[in-house]
Amino acid sequence: MLSMVTRELIADIQKMAKKMPVISITGPRQSGKTILSQSAFPEYPYLNLERPELRELAMRDPRALLEEHSDGVIVDEAQYAPKLFSYVQVQTDADRKPGRFILTGSQNFLLMEKISQSLAGRTAIYHLLPFSISELQSAGLLAPDYESQILKGFYPRIYDAGLEPARFHSWYQQTYLDRDARQLQNIKDLRTFQMFIRLCAGRIGQTLNYATLSNDAGIDVKTVKQWLSVLETSFIIFLLQPYHRNYRKRLVKSPKLYFHDTGLACYLLGIETREQLVTHHHKGFLFENFVIAELRKRAFNKGATPEVAYWRDNTGHEIDCILERAGKPIAIETKAGKTFNSDMLSGLTWFGDIAEIPESQRFLVYGGEETFPLKEGTALPWHGLLKI
Repeated sequence: MLSMVTRELIADIQKMAKKMPVISITGPRQSGKTILSQSAFPEYPYLNLERPELRELAMRDPRALLEEHSDGVIVDEAQYAPKLFSYVQVQTDADRKPGRFILTGSQNFLLMEKISQSLAGRTAIYHLLPFSISELQSAGLLAPDYESQILKGFYPRIYDAGLEPARFHSWYQQTYLDRDARQLQNIKDLRTFQMFIRLCAGRIGQTLNYATLSNDAGIDVKTVKQWLSVLETSFIIFLLQPYHRNYRKRLVKSPKLYFHDTGLACYLLGIETREQLVTHHHKGFLFENFVIAELRKRAFNKGATPEVAYWRDNTGHEIDCILERAGKPIAIETKAGKTFNSDMLSGLTWFGDIAEIPESQRFLVYGGEETFPLKEGTALPWHGLLKI
């Protein structure tokens, strides 16, 4: 099944491997980093540092390990062998041959820390998230409606093995989230941590209030920030920052919380069927999460940094998403409703006018199936949002 899905990132990675000596690929566990790297470089030997004997060798004698694979090698979960990065630096400085080392890792902070210490200027950095809408569309795997797609999520293993989403996400939490929690922060009270993750899912699309989250979880604010860092580092959540341009005074300046994958968020919210999602009070927030996560994926799949934010003032005016392209803002609103009506454009029109954003740069992404070019902007169906 996975052979049917062409990852959009692969072409840029192969292109950059002809220019840079090191390629670094981060992303959540089970997002397809191994298959991507092996597909992009099929002739390279593959070393997975999850294997204890390889990890021990990489820690004990990194020079020997790298010299044995001087013509090119893929090192998976490279963050487990910190000493390896210094020797990669030495070898790339001695021989700038492009594409020698492909390093992947699922703990972004640890991997990026080692890269910044040893490989700055020597590596191209990529982030691989689970499947995107366009990747599933190209493979004929996109769900017929957005509720089914939000519930199923985008992790490749679900499509490869035909797993029930709830079963996969339960296994994913127990196998990976809990383990990362122990490794990254030495979290011992897993029951409280698991409750904390569910509380985060209940705050999708909302501005982050550390004090309230602290009270609800029964932990102090310092711990809240540490645990949020664990979830960010593991590519479970991301924080959407407010837009930097001040079109009006008294703007909300706190970030908003979202999940990289809506399927995992649904599981954490206890949503197991499409019927439950259709009537769930978080449906609108999940749809918003779905759209914003896809816009971020599109940037990552081009090897770029997502320029995505939101805007809200203290009187309640808000725009779900502002996408900056070539220094100019594009305003995007999301509505889960499937029947388009002009009221859906009211917030977009209000903000577009005060921010002087041309109508051609104003978009509504809604739950329906038709595209509506209008004088106030353009209404796009959920599966057409990448036309923005």
